[in-house]
Amino acid sequence: MKLWAGRFKKELDPTTNDFNRSLPFDSRMYRSDIEGSIAHATMLGECGIIPTEDKEKIIAGLEGILSDIESGKLQFDDVSEDIHTFVEAELTKRIGDAGKRLHTARSRNDQVALDIRLHLRHECDELVAMLKNLISVLGNKAEQYSETVMPGYTHLQRAQPIVFGHQLLAYAEMFMRDIDRIKDCKKRMNVSPLGSAALAGTTYPLDREKVAKLLEMNGVTRNSLDGVSDRDFVLELASAMSIIMVHLSRFAEEIILWSSFEFKFIELDDAFSTGSSIMPQKKNPDIAELVRGKSGRVFGDNMALLTAMKAIPLAYNKDMQEDKEAIFDAIDTVEKCLAAFTPMLDTMKVNAKNMRKAAAGGFINATDCADFLVSKGLPFRDAYKATGELVARCIELSTTLEELPLEEYIKVCDLFDDEVYKAIDLDKCVSDRTVYGGPAPSQVKLQAAELKKRVNDI
Repeated sequence: MKLWAGRFKKELDPTTNDFNRSLPFDSRMYRSDIEGSIAHATMLGECGIIPTEDKEKIIAGLEGILSDIESGKLQFDDVSEDIHTFVEAELTKRIGDAGKRLHTARSRNDQVALDIRLHLRHECDELVAMLKNLISVLGNKAEQYSETVMPGYTHLQRAQPIVFGHQLLAYAEMFMRDIDRIKDCKKRMNVSPLGSAALAGTTYPLDREKVAKLLEMNGVTRNSLDGVSDRDFVLELASAMSIIMVHLSRFAEEIILWSSFEFKFIELDDAFSTGSSIMPQKKNPDIAELVRGKSGRVFGDNMALLTAMKAIPLAYNKDMQEDKEAIFDAIDTVEKCLAAFTPMLDTMKVNAKNMRKAAAGGFINATDCADFLVSKGLPFRDAYKATGELVARCIELSTTLEELPLEEYIKVCDLFDDEVYKAIDLDKCVSDRTVYGGPAPSQVKLQAAELKKRVNDI
């Protein structure tokens, strides 16, 4: 029987019933629903709103339901409208009329608002744990490849020399910011709306703070209308996960490029690659490509949530049921991507020789050549122009700055001497960039060590 059946003389149309019910997707919140109900029943009993005996029966009954769901003994039915109806109906079946007291001073509006907060709070912890694991892999790899010279790129053109560890730490910083966003979102999420009831609170003498404390929440919502209609925390989490997917997708794109025959900077482990049905030579970076593709799915979930909420008047509206499928899909997608991406990264092989070979071409030490002239007293803009002329000359002669004869240097600017070859040595170009946050091996090792400490402190 529907919780709202007393007002109606007809059963809901079967097709409409299927369209209306949310149990197929909100059943995953069973633990949160039961934990919230236990806290609510505890408070009702302690405030004298329901008899202590009924409170104890309710709590024991709910604990039994939770145990039976998790053991598989109790299955979700095809009748209940949602997880709240299912749990309450099962509780009443087990303990009788005492079960009917559970809903005292509570609406499904504040109940579902609580359930999704509790559920997403747990998912925030899962996301942070997975991101920490990924960052730890990046930190270890960065330390391992702190002296592996490679070209850094702008516009996908070779720009300046860096080390591979520096490139990896850039992604680590992105994922550290993702953790900050998730944790910050959790703070605003972790307040109890119970006591808001349908929209206007209740006449019962509730202890809302007691419920919040039992559920380890930071406090209670301040306005009953806002308490049942707020889904900002869902939008915020979806936005934070969209940014995670931006970072994963950017990283995946570079993995795809680096593993190509044209780059050959890395090779993915066979366990994280696939082949072709017709071309036996192929080794495809399908995991990275899927991660890149699934970013659009999470962005779509984010947009669906924003669109669902954008024109809803206060307080609760059925549109808000749409929040769950979208946020659950986004969470599942991000977690699957992190679960696949992290070991793929951890097991990849790095071709340091090819990275070094690529760094040797493309004149990525040109800025250092200009800086050499600056050290001799030439204004930077003049030094920049002179070095540009040298690069053009190298292209004419099919050579590099390192191999260009000194007489060619002097033709462009008489401030050049033999020391220029030391100044443009790739290892020196990298090792001299010791500014904090720079790519010098000493800095990368320092940053990797700091990263490990920061992760451990989370």
